Amino acid sequence: MKRIFSLRKVVFILGIALMVSCSKGDESIPITIFSVSDDIALGAEMDAQIMSTPGEYPVLDSATHVAAYNYLYAVRNTILASGKVKYATRFGWRFRIIKDDNVVNAFCVPGGNIYVYTGLIKLLDNSAQFAGVIAHEMAHADQRHTSEQLTLIYGETFLLNLILGSNPSQLTGILADWAQGLGNLAYSRSNEYEADAYAVKYLYPTKYDAASLGDFFTKLESQSNVPVFLSTHPSPSDRLAKINETFQSLGGVHGQLFVDEYLQFKSSLP
Repeated sequence: MKRIFSLRKVVFILGIALMVSCSKGDESIPITIFSVSDDIALGAEMDAQIMSTPGEYPVLDSATHVAAYNYLYAVRNTILASGKVKYATRFGWRFRIIKDDNVVNAFCVPGGNIYVYTGLIKLLDNSAQFAGVIAHEMAHADQRHTSEQLTLIYGETFLLNLILGSNPSQLTGILADWAQGLGNLAYSRSNEYEADAYAVKYLYPTKYDAASLGDFFTKLESQSNVPVFLSTHPSPSDRLAKINETFQSLGGVHGQLFVDEYLQFKSSLP
């Protein structure tokens, strides 16, 4: 694993306490010591690990599934063109589709790489719902929740392992838990509420109905097998109320759903 932190940062980590806290709502959230460049480098490391383990992450090849990826990047580009994404031009925003119809989830890593499971894609009904989920994951990266949580959970030991490359196998387990949003690796409640709010703000200037992110959570509640990651997140009903509050504060004007194009997207998947 390549070195992604400078020697000066190693000295900094060893010399002072990592966990400087600040107030964010009603929770104490650590200030990440990662720079934006570090986020990008760490995300590249995590993506390389994902791509090197196709048994765990069966990523669909973009050269084979051209139509699916064209659609996905069109959604991404529309969100980035909203003018609301802070690191729109700094992060690479690479997307991967993971073939697993039994997993209803999407996740991001530091630096803006987004991973979407086919189980989530096939659950949804229209492009606006899907764009809401994508915008939510982009918000986690854009607001740097990912590196924030990694700093909180792993602190000095984790960061030094990354710097020195002394325990590359650790990244495998971290990714497995991160992808499922389990245990201590789940985002905080304030992270989730903030990502929801920013997702609505990203989508509101676009053609997509920004309120449809709430429809996603309503749909999840109706499922007989609720995804595991919801057990560690705020309840869908609470999130729906806050999403609607943000939507109304922006003016409450609905965009479009794009049902037919989403059906075409789903039909392009294996």
